[in-house]
Amino acid sequence: MENQIFELQYAIDTFYFLVCGALVMWMAAGFAMLEAGLVRAKNTTEILTKNVALYAIACIMYLVCGYAIMYDGGIFLNGIESFDLAGVLADSASNGFDGDSVYSAASDFFFQVVFVATAMSIVSGAVAERMKLWAFLAFAVVMTGFIYPMEGSWTWNGADVFGMYNLGDLGFSDFAGSGIVHMAGASAALAGVLLLGPRKGKYGPNGQIHAIPGANLPLATLGTFILWMGWFGFNGGSVLKLGDAANAHSVAMVFLNTNAAAAGGAVAALIVGRFLFGKADLTMLLNGALAGLVTITAEPSTPTALTATLFGALGGVLVVFSIIALDKMKIDDPVGAISVHGVVGLLGLLLVPFTNDGSTFTGQIVGAITIFVWVFVASLIVWGVLKAVVGIRVSEEEEYEGMDLIDCGMEAYPEFVKS
Repeated sequence: MENQIFELQYAIDTFYFLVCGALVMWMAAGFAMLEAGLVRAKNTTEILTKNVALYAIACIMYLVCGYAIMYDGGIFLNGIESFDLAGVLADSASNGFDGDSVYSAASDFFFQVVFVATAMSIVSGAVAERMKLWAFLAFAVVMTGFIYPMEGSWTWNGADVFGMYNLGDLGFSDFAGSGIVHMAGASAALAGVLLLGPRKGKYGPNGQIHAIPGANLPLATLGTFILWMGWFGFNGGSVLKLGDAANAHSVAMVFLNTNAAAAGGAVAALIVGRFLFGKADLTMLLNGALAGLVTITAEPSTPTALTATLFGALGGVLVVFSIIALDKMKIDDPVGAISVHGVVGLLGLLLVPFTNDGSTFTGQIVGAITIFVWVFVASLIVWGVLKAVVGIRVSEEEEYEGMDLIDCGMEAYPEFVKS
């Protein structure tokens, strides 16, 4: 009977991991649609190409070396591709199986690899409309194969940071990745944006800020809803277990809080935008919803639903002012990714100790600094090498013509091009 219970829980937890991983994979479509909607029409095909290619690169690089770096092994070394039920049952018996998470190692790899792709997707939108496609893809190889797995090993795997200190011992906690995934992606994006410089015409000689509207707000809205849906897998899957009543309730609370935070962020950003601009700004509304989701990602299991809504609202307010502030600093981010995932990701980490007694403000701050410094500096080095060797920015003429024709030789909306 005990073996049958074990097998049933193994099946349920494995299946839950796979479904949540598929939901997170669907977030790749969300990023693609969001970014395609917020760039100009002449750059749509290229941004879509980047999103599909970076997902594929992330899957390959994490398979080849990323997983091994992050979890002290590898997909082949750890025997993930094989299954020995007798061995699993024997390990369970010898370890005194007490209902802890049990699932296929292959499902764990699948769930982890889609997180890697999410971190890289954040970079795509921030450097849009002026970066060379192949330079971006070269950076994706290093980011997903080395930079992200290194900081992942210090956080989710509990390794010491270069042998100097352990974040877990300091009280660092990041349930689903406000810092580990989102702030890491934004840190890499910031390094690239600083070396790239702004798009031509974005900032005037006297400090003027010129808005460059996206080409397709319906696509951007669709992308936001896809991301909102995928986030249930992102946060819900991070419970790591479904096969008993207590964890099933925990999963339900994570889903509830994730949705509540997104709603709070959306409404707060909408209201702030109305006061600041006198209009209902759709792009701020969309980024507010995403900011709420990023905020709650650090700890969606311990707050009440009302607290989660308030946390999301804080993220929604912060993201509006962050986008405005970065524009004043002439940091050009076409989709607001650095603000949504970086600035708000930091907020999410700092809010964790308010509801999670196992974390400390010191641990959260040290963890945030560790993630930012490592990813930013490592990314700056890689971007710098690429800039020196092959160049990372297209020419002014190519930027004016659009990345679609330059990199892809086709247009996303050929019927609307004037002859």
